[in-house]
Amino acid sequence: MELAGCKFIKNEKGHCKYSRSDLFRPIIFQNHINPIPEFIIKNLLRLFPYTKDDFFDILEGVKKVERNGNTFTLTTKDKKNP
Repeated sequence: MELAGCKFIKNEKGHCKYSRSDLFRPIIFQNHINPIPEFIIKNLLRLFPYTKDDFFDILEGVKKVERNGNTFTLTTKDKKNP
């Protein structure tokens, strides 16, 4: 979540809470499930302006999220300067 530009808010009673300035509501998911099921990730992705492939590219380090004020943009990382 932090790679997607989210800020960790709290961990309470088995649930993690994250926030981002351009989202309408916080992101909350259970953290005692490992791995988190794909349907939960798909539901969370509806809050972001990213596709499932974009999200996995962020996790793999192919793309990164950059913040400019309250705007978040998705860019491809330069292979020469990671």
